[in-house]
Amino acid sequence: MTFPKLNLPSYTFDISNKEDRLLIYDVFRKKQVVLTPEEWVRQNFLQFLIQEHQYPKSLIKVEGGLRYNSKQKRSDILVYTRNGTPFLLVECKSNTIKIGQQTFDQAAVYNQTIKAKYIVITNGLEHYCCQMDFDKNTYSFVEEVPKFI
Repeated sequence: MTFPKLNLPSYTFDISNKEDRLLIYDVFRKKQVVLTPEEWVRQNFLQFLIQEHQYPKSLIKVEGGLRYNSKQKRSDILVYTRNGTPFLLVECKSNTIKIGQQTFDQAAVYNQTIKAKYIVITNGLEHYCCQMDFDKNTYSFVEEVPKFI
């Protein structure tokens, strides 16, 4: 089976077929997960962060739980600084989903709890990165995903 070409470098993955379901090995969760279009974007973007931007694997959390207005939510990718504060929140969508204001609003709502300095929204084809200003409760777009500091 072929997978959609994303606007990211090509990476190698451990993909298998079990009971007519494609699975991909997630090195962060240390298990096979169902290979949905969103998961394909997530796994590729994780490799992009590690291999192209040198983000330490030990500081990345995948599918982490969070509570917002007493509702249980999940963040796709959350990267912490070396001192443990949230640095980068990534919201992944399927490559067939058009990124719009609703997607940014969803990530901004999650980030009210997390308080990451940067938010990235990606569908694997388009990537948007914003830097947060918590004092003004706004965000501004930046040209590219920040390198890890």
